[in-house]
Amino acid sequence: MLSLLRPLLAACLYLLLPGGQGWNPGYNNGFHYHDINGNGNGEIYFNGVRLHVDSPQLSVSATRGSTVTLPCHYHYEPELSAPRRTRVKWSWLPANTVHAPASPEAFARETEVMVAMGNRHRSYGSFRGRVRLRRSAPGDMSLVINELQLNDTGRYRCEVIDGLEDESVTVELELRGVVFPYFSQKGRYHFNFFGAQQVCQDQEATLATFEQLFTAWEEGLDWCNAGWLADGTVQYPITVPRDGCGGVDIAPGLRSYGQRHRLLYRYDAFCFSASVKGTVYFLNDQAKLNFTEAVQTCVSDGSQIAKVGQMYAAWRLMGLDRCDAGWLADGSVRYPITKARANCGPPEPGVRSFGFPPLYLKFGVYCYR
Repeated sequence: MLSLLRPLLAACLYLLLPGGQGWNPGYNNGFHYHDINGNGNGEIYFNGVRLHVDSPQLSVSATRGSTVTLPCHYHYEPELSAPRRTRVKWSWLPANTVHAPASPEAFARETEVMVAMGNRHRSYGSFRGRVRLRRSAPGDMSLVINELQLNDTGRYRCEVIDGLEDESVTVELELRGVVFPYFSQKGRYHFNFFGAQQVCQDQEATLATFEQLFTAWEEGLDWCNAGWLADGTVQYPITVPRDGCGGVDIAPGLRSYGQRHRLLYRYDAFCFSASVKGTVYFLNDQAKLNFTEAVQTCVSDGSQIAKVGQMYAAWRLMGLDRCDAGWLADGSVRYPITKARANCGPPEPGVRSFGFPPLYLKFGVYCYR
């Protein structure tokens, strides 16, 4: 057995011992490597064809339920005369764990989305059956995601591997939607982090990211109650500084409590809702209804009572405008205004809320179909 291993051992020693300058002549990946200055210290530099990976868009936004393409292309310099066999891997860092800039630690937390080599490919987890490579031209490894979901947001990395060459580019995916504050029927500050996650999900939404809340603040969201965000921080947006909301001497912006213990601390929630496939509508030609009657009436109309996230998405993204208060699925009463007018609440557009009145009181109802 030892005699069989001696040729292999000799070859390894030739490469590792000082003065050993050989590169295995039986291996050729199309690239040229050369020992620096011939000093035999194992350092090499690249001298030949170089792999490049890039994206014309480093940030892409889309709507929920749509099909989105995350661009990624690779090429060689100088160009090759014949195509090479490359491997591409798309991976994903969810929005609630993204901390710019990208780092090796972040890459270690990534989830595989898709791996492909030639005509063979495999997708993983919640992306299984929803993703493919576009391949519209040579070198096009753009990722196509179908039926975009609320939780698909985050940073995607396109990694192209060819032998010892490995290059990648990242693309941010954002959903167009709306952030809204949400509090319990019992009043303010009743949710720990996991409770906040659940109530947003119950209302056809997800916990907002810092970037989503920041965008909402830029668009005018002003809310003096602190709420959980997807990264476990607690913050709130202030456009008009005032006492009780950080003070009048602090500039407008996001007030932050930083990270809080996810089980022990309790706050409100900032939820994010994107567009819905169906339609939110006020049920006309009905007498006022208590909550139980409202639920049943929507069912009788072939639909279901609308959720808060659905109403916010319909208001912001579809222009729903109705000056009639109606029940929603969580037992709250609200109505959406896109064109402010007399007798319809404040002078700004928004979703007006009556809070959580007793369930025996009678209002209209908003249904979702």
